[in-house]
Amino acid sequence: MSTQFDVAVIGAGPAGSVASALLRKKGYQVCVLEKQHFPRFVIGESLLPHCMEMLEEAGFADAVRAEPGFQLKNGAAFSWGNRYTEFDFTDKFSDGPGTTYQVRRAVFDKILIGEAAKQGVEVRFGHGVTAFDNSGDFARLSVETDTGESYELTAKFVLDASGYGRVLPRLLDLETPSHLPPRQAHFTHIDDNITNPKFDRNKILITTHPQHRDVWIWLIPFGDNRCSIGVVGTPDKLAGESETVLKKFVYECPMLNEILDKAVWENDFPFRSIQGYSANVKSLHGRHFALLGNAAEFLDPVFSSGVTIALHSAKLAADLLAKQLKGEAADWQTEFAEPLMIGVDAFRTYVDGWYDFRFQNVVYAPDRSPEISRMLSSILAGYAWDTENPFVAKSEQRLTALSEWVGQLESK
Repeated sequence: MSTQFDVAVIGAGPAGSVASALLRKKGYQVCVLEKQHFPRFVIGESLLPHCMEMLEEAGFADAVRAEPGFQLKNGAAFSWGNRYTEFDFTDKFSDGPGTTYQVRRAVFDKILIGEAAKQGVEVRFGHGVTAFDNSGDFARLSVETDTGESYELTAKFVLDASGYGRVLPRLLDLETPSHLPPRQAHFTHIDDNITNPKFDRNKILITTHPQHRDVWIWLIPFGDNRCSIGVVGTPDKLAGESETVLKKFVYECPMLNEILDKAVWENDFPFRSIQGYSANVKSLHGRHFALLGNAAEFLDPVFSSGVTIALHSAKLAADLLAKQLKGEAADWQTEFAEPLMIGVDAFRTYVDGWYDFRFQNVVYAPDRSPEISRMLSSILAGYAWDTENPFVAKSEQRLTALSEWVGQLESK
């Protein structure tokens, strides 16, 4: 078993798979260390169209398209009381794909890392990183297997794609509190049995609770009569047993109550809960390492931005690292961290605007202008790095001005 590589990647999720495949295509020896065994469950089941660009470049897109259980996604729908609106991702401001998929992550992640392995990436399941030493000319990783063996692996560079595991942020004391207040999610999978024509299976449905506007429910359809469904809110509002809390909030929403009248909640998938998931770090990079996706920062699940940020960071890091490994100068702050944060900060604006209701007011406004809808559709489709879009380049100012304008119209 080799213990020397050009690049070590921690984590075999989407970011790790894409980064490792892109680097392998450029001829580098890459090892992925994954503590768990696949398939394994992960939340984050609704992709954004921008993801397809990175999946295509990594050589994964055909395998994703071939999976019959994945559901085509062409937009996002929103409901609040008697209001309903939607965004069509094929009608957007930015260039790029307008469709993607809603996926069971256990299947999706297994497909991606399997494709990376076919391309020559060495993947080691059940191998967890316990220590990291970047003081020398190479990075040194202490690795422990789930059978109790230990060894040291050296690499010229390490990409941490460990997601919620946040391996290097914990080992290097890089974690900092998120600016977002702690929130909680209760969720499960249901046999939805939806026949109501009001529901568009090609779109994620995000529902604002009729009384508690900071509480919302996701409904993500898969391709086989199953949906992922979950409620998100602050722990004080969502206190209690997951099944009880989730059903209570779901059936208090008029549209969900109507379309889920035949839903079967009891199946092989348990009710689950997660909380305190928002996170941040002091730095996205350091000597011999960079952080990808959720290992660096996770905002909130409301716009399904997690996998998109992860894949975009993987593409940026792989391109810059390939440049560095060829002996060229690489500035990780100006060529990785700052470009990545353009999109993260844009998403952050709309997450903040969702919970302070500025963006909700815009989303649910009647008679939204087609031009503004196309610009917002681009962001919701994942193109949060397109600075030609005014709602990316000046996200905070544009959202605030638009929300105030909507408020003035509705007050007349």
